[in-house]
Amino acid sequence: MIRVMIVEDDPMVADLNKRYLEQVKGFTLMAMAASVDKAIEILDKLDIDLILLDLFMPGKQGLVLLSYLRENEKETDVIVISAASDMERIKKALRFGVVDYLIKPFEFERFNMALAAYKEQSKFIQTQPVISQEELDQQLLHREDKPQMEELPKGLTKDTLNQIWKAIQQLKGAPFSTEDVVQLVGISRVSVRKYLNFLKELGILDVKVIYGSVGRPVYQHEFNRFKEHLIKNFL
Repeated sequence: MIRVMIVEDDPMVADLNKRYLEQVKGFTLMAMAASVDKAIEILDKLDIDLILLDLFMPGKQGLVLLSYLRENEKETDVIVISAASDMERIKKALRFGVVDYLIKPFEFERFNMALAAYKEQSKFIQTQPVISQEELDQQLLHREDKPQMEELPKGLTKDTLNQIWKAIQQLKGAPFSTEDVVQLVGISRVSVRKYLNFLKELGILDVKVIYGSVGRPVYQHEFNRFKEHLIKNFL
């Protein structure tokens, strides 16, 4: 398990990061700190693999903790989670060797992507004492050719899929029916159903059948945010 410490002074944000972390396998929360001084105190007592760090902190700023880690040669990685979006702070954080940088507010998908990439990279480093240039480029430096877009099934078009996808985003994660999408997009029910079935096959949508007292059953679609990234291969 990858041992994590959350360094965040806002209790609500710290709790959100904690709840997000609990949804990602392979990570365990070891400690939470509301200041840089408290984080340093914890680092002197516990072995921490990864810190989720806010830069705007009371007293000492998060950059001070990054400096402390480098000066003391701590084998602890850092993912910055901060509202700091100015290039100067971002450049400083990158120079200190942060493995990723998330700008608040962010979605769970981006959080999950950062942790999944870190876990994969950590596993690779632990199991590969010697690597080739190609492996170094792909696994650690992320210098690889841009993957080609996947082809849609016959009868589906990118433009219409994009309209359907935007309509789903407008529904803000609430369960929805085929008719809900029809009203937003303005195309036939049959066409909408084809695209929803395609998204279901990708795992992006989960479908539940609701049986009423009379009439036909209603198919309720629910958005699976853990699979949202798959749509990017088709848009």
